[in-house]
Amino acid sequence: MTVKNLTAADFEATIVANPIVLVDFWAPWCGPCRGFAPVFERSAHNHADVVHAKVDTDAERELAATVGIRSVPTIMAFRDGILVYSQAGAMPPAVLEDLVTKVKGLDMDVVRTKIAQRKAAAST
Repeated sequence: MTVKNLTAADFEATIVANPIVLVDFWAPWCGPCRGFAPVFERSAHNHADVVHAKVDTDAERELAATVGIRSVPTIMAFRDGILVYSQAGAMPPAVLEDLVTKVKGLDMDVVRTKIAQRKAAAST
């Protein structure tokens, strides 16, 4: 599978329409971003069941600001439309592979329950 380039126009629809989406927020001038790109592309090839997407933060400044990107690269993982991981920094291949495995293995009923509990606690 290839890496999909996302823009503000298709970001949310992509997250909602796919069970698992990994997003690499990057910039053309960023050395670590360029170094991480082949790792991300290999992961896309190895995990055809996971949408691998990139957002060019220079071209999509408003989108990057909306989702709180403060440094690049930043990797976000979404499962069933829910943000389950967000971390700045490039990853070695083994760490990215571990992330994909963990995201695939999440019990989303447990995740939804924890989110509901946090919302309930915050509103009291």
